Amino acid sequence: MSRYELNMTDGKIWSVLLAFTWPLLLENLLQLLYYTADSVIVGRYVGVSALAAVSATTHICGMLVRFFNGTATGAGVVISRAFGANDREKLSQSVKTALILTFIGCVILTLIGVTLSRFFLERMSTPPDVIGEADIYLRIYFGGISGLLFYNIGGAILRAMGDTKRPLFFLIVCSALNIFLDLAFVKIGWGIAGVAIATITAQALSACLVIRSVIRSAGLSHEWRIDSEIAREILRIGLPFGVQMAVVAFSNVFVQGYINVFGTACIAGWGVYVKLDQYMMLPIQSMGQAVTVFTGQNLGAGKHGRAVSGTWTALGMMLGISSAISLTLCVNAPVMSSFFSPDSGVIRYGSMFIRMCTPVAVICCFNNILAGYLRGDGNSRTPMIITLCTHVFFRQIYLFVITRIITDNVYAVGFGYPAGWILCALSMTLYYFYWQKKRASTFIEKA
Repeated sequence: MSRYELNMTDGKIWSVLLAFTWPLLLENLLQLLYYTADSVIVGRYVGVSALAAVSATTHICGMLVRFFNGTATGAGVVISRAFGANDREKLSQSVKTALILTFIGCVILTLIGVTLSRFFLERMSTPPDVIGEADIYLRIYFGGISGLLFYNIGGAILRAMGDTKRPLFFLIVCSALNIFLDLAFVKIGWGIAGVAIATITAQALSACLVIRSVIRSAGLSHEWRIDSEIAREILRIGLPFGVQMAVVAFSNVFVQGYINVFGTACIAGWGVYVKLDQYMMLPIQSMGQAVTVFTGQNLGAGKHGRAVSGTWTALGMMLGISSAISLTLCVNAPVMSSFFSPDSGVIRYGSMFIRMCTPVAVICCFNNILAGYLRGDGNSRTPMIITLCTHVFFRQIYLFVITRIITDNVYAVGFGYPAGWILCALSMTLYYFYWQKKRASTFIEKA
């Protein structure tokens, strides 16, 4: 076993969970700051229209890339089980299959992005003064999207073997390179095209570094082929999560439409809350990913009881941590809102949304941790269905109905997020206990 790999089938549960989670949390935080830095550089050194062009591409990039990133979770579950069972042959073949599937995905996504970028932008009613630069950015971005996808699948493979440190290190190096190239290319007059080129260059380097580590860690031979059974298992687990991530990202566009009715200050205040909410969700989502790998490794090793104990240990830790973060945000809501804008209206709306939503967001620990266990146990479809029903369909129905019953009330609209979280937590918890009862009866029948 490599010194970077973490066997999660032994040792104190809280200790191995934290050892896995903290580098992953830093990696996710760095990725969030990575894209923030791009926007800051574009806005300050290229211009408002270029910043708007980058912003206009966010939902398009997010939907397609999140779909493939979610699918990579399926590979992580399959590989973590082989790693936990110490089945090196299956581990090697699973890694090869995942990488070949990623190559196919790269070809598909590149063709879709490069040929249909203008079509997507037109369907989103992108303004004429923005669409030209946005189209340039998208075409270059998707022309080099392979680097991002290979980095993500490589990172998922390493994390499935308990290695969260090397993906973090590679991301630190490439983030620094991206910022340096952003500034250099903008200074020589390449504008928004230079920012896109800087991004895909840094992503290509990160992909090379992580795939090199994967090949060494998994001991891959020169015989490469897709194992059809493993491919089906990867897609069975990964596709539902990919669809979930893409659809949820897309549905947020419609939520924004309801907020836009209340004017510029409200829109900006909502934007402040959404930015801060992302930072609150990072530890919860990171621990959810840790639970998926922890569950996969322990079930692969035949340690069902340890997998269950790990789930509740993770849930307890995250309830405490997220409650502390929520309290900090609520107490300091006006100060944090003022970081984004000195406007009194923005501060008022930002503080209102923070104090209304973040206390309820604590229950997202149930959503992410329990879903993480289910995915690690090979059940990715049900968490997808629950999340889509509560975060997308219920939320849209709620907003449609509430805006007709209670008109001109931003509080009612803003509560759409917490309402979906509450319903999701209740549904996910009930299903988790049902799943454990079903699993227990299966063990009894086999015995």
